[in-house]
Amino acid sequence: MDSQREDVIEIDLLEIFSLLLGNLWLIASVSLFFALGCFAVSKYVVAPYYESTTKIYILNKTESAAVTYSDVQMGTQLTKDYAELINSRYVLEEVMQKLNLGMEYEDLLKVVRVSTPSDTRIVSITVEDVDPVEAMHMANCIREVASEHIQNVMDIDAVNVVETANMPTQKAGPSCLKWTMIGGIIGCFIICAVILVQYLVDDTIKTSEDVEKYLGLSTLALIPVSEQEAVRRKKRG
Repeated sequence: MDSQREDVIEIDLLEIFSLLLGNLWLIASVSLFFALGCFAVSKYVVAPYYESTTKIYILNKTESAAVTYSDVQMGTQLTKDYAELINSRYVLEEVMQKLNLGMEYEDLLKVVRVSTPSDTRIVSITVEDVDPVEAMHMANCIREVASEHIQNVMDIDAVNVVETANMPTQKAGPSCLKWTMIGGIIGCFIICAVILVQYLVDDTIKTSEDVEKYLGLSTLALIPVSEQEAVRRKKRG
């Protein structure tokens, strides 16, 4: 039981805070270095990508000219089915064949995002690509093939085009600001962890308080050591 008590390391939070505060310049320098590194990578290394979005509206024709609330609810629930059909292998492989895309189904699926805003029957199809023109062509082609596929599978009378795919003029990512912030946070975390580990594994006695704390002995006197003597001792060691 006594040996277990001796192995316990007491951590003084105030002392740790003072330690980090004393190394504030080092923490700031490393964080800035990581932030600038991530900024440079996001700006000059990682290829920018663009997003193009097209939207469709799906509405079942009823016998009555008026659209009831139940029709709207039913259509809202079916939008998830439409999203699955748009991402189906049939649709994406047809798009790859039409546009002669040199990629597999799984690769195209990763760059296609289908979203259905709540309480609406509008389906947004967003395509991501490093070429803005290619992103626009793929989005429009997916919309055309998916519209025909949805009509055949779901027995829909018509799929209306709300918005054709746009030509993206600004990159969608990577975000230099986000990369810079993440880099700074990672750098700060790493250097703080290194400082704390060094502090915890350092069991050398430096002050009279350490003598009383770890050895249980009281100090009678302190012998001052000049800086030159301290340097000389380090060289000997």
